[in-house]
Amino acid sequence: MDRMAASSTLLLLCSLLLCSYSTAAAPRKLVLVQQPPLVLKYHNGPLLRGNYTLSLLFYGRFSAAQRSIVVDFVRSLSSTGASLPPPSVASWWRTTARYAGGDVHLSLGPQLLEESYSKGKLLSSSDVAALAGKAAAGGGHRAVGVVVTDGDVAVEGFCSSRCGTHGRLAGSAGFVWVGDSARQCPGQCAWPFHQPIYGPQAPPLVSPSGDVGMDGVVINLATLLAGAATNPNGDGYFQGPADAPLEAVTACTGVFGSGAYPGYPGKVLVDPTSGASYNARGLGGRKYLLPAMWDPVTSQCSTLV
Repeated sequence: MDRMAASSTLLLLCSLLLCSYSTAAAPRKLVLVQQPPLVLKYHNGPLLRGNYTLSLLFYGRFSAAQRSIVVDFVRSLSSTGASLPPPSVASWWRTTARYAGGDVHLSLGPQLLEESYSKGKLLSSSDVAALAGKAAAGGGHRAVGVVVTDGDVAVEGFCSSRCGTHGRLAGSAGFVWVGDSARQCPGQCAWPFHQPIYGPQAPPLVSPSGDVGMDGVVINLATLLAGAATNPNGDGYFQGPADAPLEAVTACTGVFGSGAYPGYPGKVLVDPTSGASYNARGLGGRKYLLPAMWDPVTSQCSTLV
């Protein structure tokens, strides 16, 4: 199951609210017709539930600072510390508990480094699955293998049709792969921290970590983890065809804050010192920008701010 974290596909205000104009006698009136709720159908398959371990494999050469961006994000997902009031990474993740599967608690597992490019710099989908299996090895059915590839690695379909993948993996709870797009396609896989290739060309936001590629990795990792939790086997929550589904976050693509429309990610928070844009606090003083997630209670795309 391939999932692409693409730029916004939602419409402008008059598409969000479906504006129409009356043709009656003057004065002409603007009529707002509310858009029907977004519905992700539950296809009655199993969902993740309970405690899981995310085992990370960094494929390629990542600095310690780059790895820590991802590690701190994972650590923040299920944080319950009182020092992190909403909006936080943990409060974002808690939306998944509103799905039929209930609470999903993710904890950080082993971290592996593959700096020698053991499978080369051109990876097939099967190569990615094999690396994920290595990451999850020994963790059993409660382990999720997460592979992060560096900017020098080309992966089948990367940039052309996807920014990452989640899927099934024998002997584990599944796998997730994301790539650092900074050198290859930041406009596709690191928006809104880079100008998009197509569409409105508004100035990009300042990334919280100062590393556009790795902050893009976090956006896509968040997207895929939500999909893995709520549609792990392709028969959970999704809209559209099973081979190209809109899932918990991809159904809300391009929305990061209230009032989003094509080319505009929505209202977000801005750090007064660095000018960086974010909407979620993480452990260790981290700040992250996380995408909207579909809320099955409200049938709307839920944003943190």
